[in-house]
Amino acid sequence: MVAVIELRTDELRDAFGLGVAGNFAGHLEQAGEAGDFTSVDADPEAPKGIFPFYAPGADGTAVPAFLGTFPLSGDRIALPDGEGLNLQIEPEVGLLADVEYGADGRPAALRPRAIGAFNDCSIRRPGARKISEKKNWGPASKGIAPRLIEATDLEPDGPTRTLRLASFLRREGATAAYGVDSPLPGYSYYGDRLLTWIVDRLHHQEGADGTPLEAVGAYLVAAGGPARVVVGIGATRYTELGESTFLRAGDEAVVVVYDERQHAPAAVEAAVAAGAEQGLDGASVLVQAVVPAG
Repeated sequence: MVAVIELRTDELRDAFGLGVAGNFAGHLEQAGEAGDFTSVDADPEAPKGIFPFYAPGADGTAVPAFLGTFPLSGDRIALPDGEGLNLQIEPEVGLLADVEYGADGRPAALRPRAIGAFNDCSIRRPGARKISEKKNWGPASKGIAPRLIEATDLEPDGPTRTLRLASFLRREGATAAYGVDSPLPGYSYYGDRLLTWIVDRLHHQEGADGTPLEAVGAYLVAAGGPARVVVGIGATRYTELGESTFLRAGDEAVVVVYDERQHAPAAVEAAVAAGAEQGLDGASVLVQAVVPAG
């Protein structure tokens, strides 16, 4: 049985937010973003890089000012201002981790504390210079579940090996799978391999013209070295509906991390269709109403 913890979203205002791009085979291609990374030199099996979505205290000097807006919500997604902006759920596992810093003031290690359902909701904005420009357009542009699963060991053969990630769209009384129900160890990088890689990227990833990536490690230090980070470790592949369907006001986005020893995938889908997802024992459940801008 998994152990769960309750967490108010506001408790994360002091935590730095970052995401992992390209950590699930095929997602970038489905999202139409694979071409953004043609100039990025990365191992074919590795994620493409990391990106920031929140930097507490950002003031536009060392870190872009828009990243200082707290974007996380446990119950809604607020559509951005503007016409023709296409938004998709990005169903992910969110990781809450403590940061250990070295004598040089840079991050030396990430210590996982909990994982849960996360929505790295994104604007499909052709021509955006950086990934972050598609990620934080104001309050309630991201989502993390108010109930997380305790996790200090993320090894693929460890305690989280039986956890799965599913996502759904509820629209006009109908429910449909949005992302492909997937096992957590199905990520390209997971466990210590992922944590070590993130720390390496925090040290060595640089921002430059012609790449969608930024110097996230420098942003972390400029934010005062926050003691915690929230990491979206990567979005799964979409279903056919998820790949072609964008969010609109009145929708509900549902992301669920659950233990396959307790719930079969079909049972999870049935619970969401019945509006009974909060009754899934031991699951981390994120339900966000999609609301108009403002």
